[in-house]
Amino acid sequence: MKIGFIGMGNMAQAIAAGFVKSKKIASQDLFAYAPNQQKLKANAQRIGFNPCASNEELVKSVDTVFVCCKPYQIQGVLEEVKNELKGKALVSVAAGWTFDSYAECFDTSKTRVLCIMPNTPARIGAGVILLEDKHSLSQDEFDQIKNLLSSLGLLESLPASLMGIGGAISGCGPAFMDLIIEAYADAAVKYGMQRPQAYRLVSQTMFGSAGLQLATGEHPGLLKDAVCSPGGTTIRGVCALEKAGFRTACVQSIDAIMDFKNKK
Repeated sequence: MKIGFIGMGNMAQAIAAGFVKSKKIASQDLFAYAPNQQKLKANAQRIGFNPCASNEELVKSVDTVFVCCKPYQIQGVLEEVKNELKGKALVSVAAGWTFDSYAECFDTSKTRVLCIMPNTPARIGAGVILLEDKHSLSQDEFDQIKNLLSSLGLLESLPASLMGIGGAISGCGPAFMDLIIEAYADAAVKYGMQRPQAYRLVSQTMFGSAGLQLATGEHPGLLKDAVCSPGGTTIRGVCALEKAGFRTACVQSIDAIMDFKNKK
């Protein structure tokens, strides 16, 4: 399989780097185009892919195209390479674009479409990749792409109606987790710890806690209770978070995203 990326922003870089790291696809079979050719070539050298001089050159070089440009740019890109896309698979990484969106632009039996939504931890194989459950890939193509995407992290299939909230949680979520890491590291620094060590402790604690929940499937409340001894230190910290409205703030961060999406 030869894969091409239209657009090479942060998300496309994370996916490409994850593919290269997994060794499921060779660097010589990865291609990308972006308008800033100097930056594209620098990323190609750093990550390991073939830079292309145009979208047309890119699409002609591959059998599967990952559309990773900005959502508002997609219509123009499709007009530019619509003929070259015939007979190929298109994997869309654009927020707000669903299978039905592409069906309005071209015949999805001739250009076969799957919409996905990954997040940046895909770069190290620890991402979340949402797959819209409606697509027109052949079974072989779907199996191949799922196998490739599985190297980036957890795959979850969702209907189009839930891709928005799924993206809010997993796509925007890394920024929220990073805020938590930064905040607890600040607390450690306040009490005398060096910042690099604070980041390591907090990040590993978050990583391990999430891994434990995924591995056991236990309710996070039960895992939290297991750390909270009666009259102990942890429950005092939990109560302080509750008093500060921690849970409400988390829900409101998602409300803000969904409200913005619904207004567009």
